[in-house]
Amino acid sequence: QVQLIESGGGLVQPGGSLKLSCNASGRTLNKFSVGWFRQTPGKEREFVAGIGWVAHSTLYADFARGRFAISEDNEDKDTLHLQMNSLKPEDTAAYFCAATTPYTPPVRRPGAYIDWGQGTQVTVSS
Repeated sequence: QVQLIESGGGLVQPGGSLKLSCNASGRTLNKFSVGWFRQTPGKEREFVAGIGWVAHSTLYADFARGRFAISEDNEDKDTLHLQMNSLKPEDTAAYFCAATTPYTPPVRRPGAYIDWGQGTQVTVSS
């Protein structure tokens, strides 16, 4: 099992940016894909972006494409980032990172992810 810890959430004005981080401990991520999801109260968890273990392939939700970017940390291979730009009030949510089973490509389905972090809150408001 891998422990995932998210950080970087906070309050930002519309149009602003935030960079979320997801740090893994307990095992390396070099055989796993990692996804970012978000959730607001009363709604299902929603896929945001994912990065694959093969060639760092990426996958984005339509609302995230062009505004958000998922990447691996340049120095720590077990840390992933989600750069979020041009944030909107509707991006307000708890953001979670999650890891798949081994050798699974990044997918939008939450059920493919077996390890989850506790989440970090992002609030976009003026």
